[in-house]
Amino acid sequence: MPLPAEKPSNDRDQQLLAAVARGDRKALEELYLGYHRRLARFLSRFASRYETVEEIINDTFMVVWQHAGDFRGASRVSTWIIGIAYRTALKSLRRDVPRSGADGLVNFVEPSIDPTRDAEVRDWVSHGLKHLPLEQRLVLELAYHMGHSVEEIAAITDAPIGTVKARMFHAREKLRQYLPALAGAGSTATSRHTS
Repeated sequence: MPLPAEKPSNDRDQQLLAAVARGDRKALEELYLGYHRRLARFLSRFASRYETVEEIINDTFMVVWQHAGDFRGASRVSTWIIGIAYRTALKSLRRDVPRSGADGLVNFVEPSIDPTRDAEVRDWVSHGLKHLPLEQRLVLELAYHMGHSVEEIAAITDAPIGTVKARMFHAREKLRQYLPALAGAGSTATSRHTS
């Protein structure tokens, strides 16, 4: 069962975070190493440059170092750290818009037997995501790629659950509009309505 495996991890994370709050650099290093790969995978789907991803991760752990004592246990430590990374990424990517990527959610499409079709669908989704506002892309990434619940995404993004649901709804609606147009179906649909 996944729950027993998560609890010891969260307990260990809480112990490490408490040690970080006391100024323990080894505990910070252990947290950093434990979260680096997970955060790098998440962030690399939005930031196309390795240096940007590393900068966001380092900035995230600077905040963890400075504010570990502020953690009150209202969420899992992982939710708290990913929330910090999310807000840090938003700031960084808004500041650095021309260099940010929009390749998130490309891998959530169900694979088929035809690899050419899979590549084409991933390409369409990638292009469609480029049309979405950053907050909507990140919310979809947290839900579909990282598997977070709406409640966890609300905690990560520091937004009400209703706002998270609205962002997901609007993002999916925009993708529904963009994807047929990218596939060349948009002109056919338009010509049918005008006839």
